[in-house]
Amino acid sequence: MTTEHELRTADQRPPLVTTYLEMRSPEQLRPKRCADARFQVRELKEPNWVFNRGLYFGVGEQWQWIDKRPWTDKQWKDYAAAPELRTFAAYYDGELAGYYELRHESEPDPPSPRLRRDRQGEVEIAYFGLLPEFVGRGLGGALLTSAIEEAWSRRGGIAPKRVWVHTCTLDHPQALANYQARGMVIYKIQESGRKNIHE
Repeated sequence: MTTEHELRTADQRPPLVTTYLEMRSPEQLRPKRCADARFQVRELKEPNWVFNRGLYFGVGEQWQWIDKRPWTDKQWKDYAAAPELRTFAAYYDGELAGYYELRHESEPDPPSPRLRRDRQGEVEIAYFGLLPEFVGRGLGGALLTSAIEEAWSRRGGIAPKRVWVHTCTLDHPQALANYQARGMVIYKIQESGRKNIHE
C-alpha cells in the first residue's frame, strides 16, 4: 500500500540537473597528477566492443547509466569500431580501474541549421568513470587530466578547437567539482524531469 507521504515524497524528488562544461584552450587545464606509479592509463589500439560494453555497465551501474543497456551486440560492435571514438583504460597495480571514451566531431556541414556550425574539431568526453572499488581513492583527478590531455592531442594533425563534457546530479557528488578543478567552465545548465541524463 502506498501512503500519502510516499506519493508526496515521490512528487517532490528534485529535478535532474545537467551541467555542460567546456574548455577552449589546452592552457586552461589545471592538471592533477597521480604520484603512484601503479596508476596508468593506456589507449586501446584496436576496437574492443566487449571492453566498452563491460566498462559501460561496470562503471555506469552505480550512476544509473541506462541509454545503452538495451543495445545488441551489433550495436556495440558498430559503436566501438567508429573512427571518431577513442577508448582509454585506467589500471591500478595491473588491475582494471576505470575508463574514458573520447568522441571526435568531424562533421564539417551539420545536416540541421540548429546544430553548431563549428562542430569540426570538437572533442567530447563521452563516458568517464572509475569502477566502484576504485572510487574515493583519489584517482579521479588524474584520470580526468589524462582525458583532457588526450582530447587536446593533435589527432591526425588536426588541433581540436574545444573539449566538452556533461554531467548530472546522478553522477558522483564530486564529478562537477572535478571538472571545474581541472579548468573546465560551465556554459549551460538544464533541468529535466527525466530520471537519467541519457533518457
